[in-house]
Amino acid sequence: MKLKFVLTGIVAFMVAGLAQAQVFNWPSDAELEAKAREYNAAYVDYMNSEQFVEATKPLNWLLVNVPDLNESLYINGVKVYHSAAAATTDDAKKSIYKDSVLTVYDLRKDKYDNEPKWVENMAYYAYLNYKDDKAKIPVAIEAFERVIEVNGNFASAQLLQAYYDIVYRNYAYNKAYSKEEIVNKYDEISAFVEKAEADGLNGSVAYNTRDQLIVAMELIDCDFIENTLGTKLKADMTNEALANQIFKYSVQYKCLSTEAFTMALEIVDSKNPTFATSQVRGMKYIQSREYDKALPILEKALTLAENDKQRAEVQMDLAKVHAQSGKKSAARSAALEAAKLDPEKSKDAWTMIAQLYMSSSNDCRGGESRAKDYSIYIAAYNAYQKAGDSSGMAQAKSRFPSKEELFTEGKQAGESINTGCWIGETVTLATRD
Repeated sequence: MKLKFVLTGIVAFMVAGLAQAQVFNWPSDAELEAKAREYNAAYVDYMNSEQFVEATKPLNWLLVNVPDLNESLYINGVKVYHSAAAATTDDAKKSIYKDSVLTVYDLRKDKYDNEPKWVENMAYYAYLNYKDDKAKIPVAIEAFERVIEVNGNFASAQLLQAYYDIVYRNYAYNKAYSKEEIVNKYDEISAFVEKAEADGLNGSVAYNTRDQLIVAMELIDCDFIENTLGTKLKADMTNEALANQIFKYSVQYKCLSTEAFTMALEIVDSKNPTFATSQVRGMKYIQSREYDKALPILEKALTLAENDKQRAEVQMDLAKVHAQSGKKSAARSAALEAAKLDPEKSKDAWTMIAQLYMSSSNDCRGGESRAKDYSIYIAAYNAYQKAGDSSGMAQAKSRFPSKEELFTEGKQAGESINTGCWIGETVTLATRD
């Protein structure tokens, strides 16, 4: 993958360095001073006229013979050697010039106590010069690690993009990491991107590069999450960082049915619960019919919900839990609350209520009045009607009392009757025929 970078921001430190006070430490020996002045003027002239290969000769003499002359030797030296490498067609010289760029940085570090201001530039040039050289890629990796060692983070989002890429190349060309190691490495870099974004930088390009590379490497799938990361988590259930990693990748790669995801979800939701983690955890318990576990988790999700739409979602989940636990009245209350909070939930809420009524025949049969016993189906019909479910309405109507049954009890269609039982609704009698 070819990465494009804007040099301006990264090399700003170098340009700023040129503006420092030009105090030269000329040699005390007159002959050596004269030669130093001659060579200093020569390499600067060559550099300004973009004759970089020619500039390397007097520059090299200065670095060897008068290394304390001025820091500009090291600032300009990077530009000269890097540009000379691009200018020459001799592969051997090109390699020497590229190596010289990092050598200049090493010399500068020994001479001047200001590494933090240019260490990112060094990593950038290491990336440019060595990203296509299998043997030298580890050198570039070391340069990035030096940035972390010296500064603790990165000031350039573009450099983080390069960091992702050089790690990928080290993995692809040198087999330098296991799958687990490179995933961890990418997560470490992601933490730096997050820090950069917190400092106001745009990390989107770095993230895009990372995601493209992860896809190209086919690193992460459900098998990897379950058998590699999951096995590691099972051995250490206190590893919160790993649990967060598994949770993130399980969601991203839609691996929500694995044991690893379930373990990670429980850890993440217990330590740092959010509406999403608690809701999903509650739904997982519902799926596994662990309703006693689902109830407190969903109640927690309700407290974490940020808006009525989310609260409505949880109320519908609570309605399912109550219904499965035989708490039909509580289930109806939760469903009605969901419809109140979010009108889009009205159809589902009334459908559930209708089903609760339809399944209450054994609960509500008194055996003294068929009209009263069958009135629960009229209540179910009304609920299905509110849900806009014509099929459900027809099913409920088929269970209405008959005209003969009403006549036998001295009742007729149009009269009001209370269903009694937990339903407790007053309905208008109607017949199925």
